[in-house]
Amino acid sequence: MADTRAASGMGSSTDIVQPPEAFRRRALMSDPRIYQEAEADPEGFWARYARELRWEQPWSKVLEWNPPTAQWFVGGKLNVTVNCVDRHLATHAEKPALLWEGEPGDERVLTYAQLHHEVNRAANALRRLGVRKGDRVAIYMPLVPELPVAMLACARIGAIHSVVFGGFSANALRDRIRDAQAKLLITADGGWRRGAEVPLKRNADAAVAECPTIEKVLVYKRTGTPVPWTAQRDVWWHEAVARESADCPPEVMDAEDPLFTLYTSGTTGKPKGVLHTTGGYLVGAYATTKLVFDLHENDVYFCTADPGWVTGHSYIVYGPLANAASIVLYEGAPDWPDKDRFWSIVNKHRVTVFYTAPTAVRAFMKWGPEYPRRHDLSSLRLLGSVGEPINPEAWRWYHRHVGEGRCPIVDTWWQTETGAIMITTLPGVDAMKPGHAGKPFPGIGAAVVDEAGQPVPPGTKGYLVLTRPWPAMARTLWGDPERYRQTYWSRFFPNYFAGDGAVQDADGYFMILGRVDDVMNVAGHRLSTMEIESALVSHPAVAEAAVVGKNDPMKGQAVMAYVILKSGQHPSDDLAKELKAHVAREISPIARPEGILFTPELPKTRSGKIMRRLLRDIAEGRALGDTTSLADAGVVSAIREATGSDSE
Repeated sequence: MADTRAASGMGSSTDIVQPPEAFRRRALMSDPRIYQEAEADPEGFWARYARELRWEQPWSKVLEWNPPTAQWFVGGKLNVTVNCVDRHLATHAEKPALLWEGEPGDERVLTYAQLHHEVNRAANALRRLGVRKGDRVAIYMPLVPELPVAMLACARIGAIHSVVFGGFSANALRDRIRDAQAKLLITADGGWRRGAEVPLKRNADAAVAECPTIEKVLVYKRTGTPVPWTAQRDVWWHEAVARESADCPPEVMDAEDPLFTLYTSGTTGKPKGVLHTTGGYLVGAYATTKLVFDLHENDVYFCTADPGWVTGHSYIVYGPLANAASIVLYEGAPDWPDKDRFWSIVNKHRVTVFYTAPTAVRAFMKWGPEYPRRHDLSSLRLLGSVGEPINPEAWRWYHRHVGEGRCPIVDTWWQTETGAIMITTLPGVDAMKPGHAGKPFPGIGAAVVDEAGQPVPPGTKGYLVLTRPWPAMARTLWGDPERYRQTYWSRFFPNYFAGDGAVQDADGYFMILGRVDDVMNVAGHRLSTMEIESALVSHPAVAEAAVVGKNDPMKGQAVMAYVILKSGQHPSDDLAKELKAHVAREISPIARPEGILFTPELPKTRSGKIMRRLLRDIAEGRALGDTTSLADAGVVSAIREATGSDSE
């Protein structure tokens, strides 16, 4: 992976955007010395933010580190819901905690007092259904307020929740329930997505039929559609919760007690149950939410993720609630009933902080700036990006057409396994560089290394590693500690290997190049798919691109590019030639794509990640691998129909 060529096509040290001076003056953190202070005493830095939370018993030691095993806040005891809800009641009881909008247009608001009431009643209902501390509870729901309530209810009584995204299939749900050996499933009759009903209860029934550990299924009524019912097993949420008291004493948890498992894809095909614990995770989520999103008392915060993903855990539920934020939740699709739904929500609720994925930003680019222009977005003061690297062209579009040139953008790099943001800018401290995520968050150690694990010079491609423990780090994989050690720690021990490639510039900013398995070997040269994709999207005709390597007898691999054009642009052989020449200019003639395939969409998971494996299958004419995690299986057929677009 290491390469002595400086990375190009994704921004440079001279491409710098400063946050407005008015933003800096008001920011919670504007002192650059925070980096030096945290570097000098990382344990002291984390302990300072831990002390802002409520502990039932103080810790005796900040960190016990026996690589790869970490224990944070040793001996400390606390409850997550006390910190996310109870401790705000004295000062914020009537402040909106959750501002929810359903896809059909229905709305609800829960204040912190009302959220406390609902969490306690749901926790008592779980206890009545036999759930105890340490039991696993699977949650498979639409994005309704009862989803975070269910998560918090589990945390209230010390149960370990395992949220499964409501867009997953019955088989995916079954596999996750069985791996966690969950005792209870919380689901709904259905949910809404682009005006159609998602049959959650039907999927849940199919999954549970092969899950002998499930004793009860708690069902929230969302759509009102009649659903099959299994007596003695199925229980309506509204009936079970309504009869319960709103007084539920919280379980006192050790800092290292498990809080949740969350399953993420593995290269073997078997999902990995990433385990996060109580104290360290909450400290990491709390501190990063506070400093990265610069949350103030009157902010209205909108993260477009779903709690089925780690972004929803850390930056919809636990981090923002621990900071007493007002959080916007939206159930449905960004283009329903039209492509301005997000901007309508921002306008209606006067959202100030907006956090979304680069894949969404590229969709906004494709649709055109007229959609955000329909609405008053003047309330926005900070934008964020999460999920994958955001290329400079998309960054600039987001900054100009959504932030109207006045909003800093925090480009955040982190993972399910890290639990919290690892690399970003602090918006009141740092300048921004489009294409660069930023610096390690204070207290985080990160480096770019070569094959031998040695640091490489600035501007050199290499492997991204984290060089010391951090509070929100995963502790293990559920039921498979050896896989945890092998996957994350064996290659560059005692450093954590993120699986991503990166370049660090002379200013200490990291450019994330994407997964190292998304690297092509073209005529002996290692080329990053992310770098070529970014070069393509920098062309004014291109909205989004995905690049894969196709086996080639002469070069080893040839570059194949799948391209989505912006609205008003049309495929042609001339445009294909122009794009190839553009990549050659931006990066190198070696990176010039062998083929350009124009396509209306790209195959993506429900979290928005491009499934390049399927694109490689298409490029090489192979039978497709597993497609169950695709958001839209019909996209593959559309791509195949378009494969004759470039005849060169």
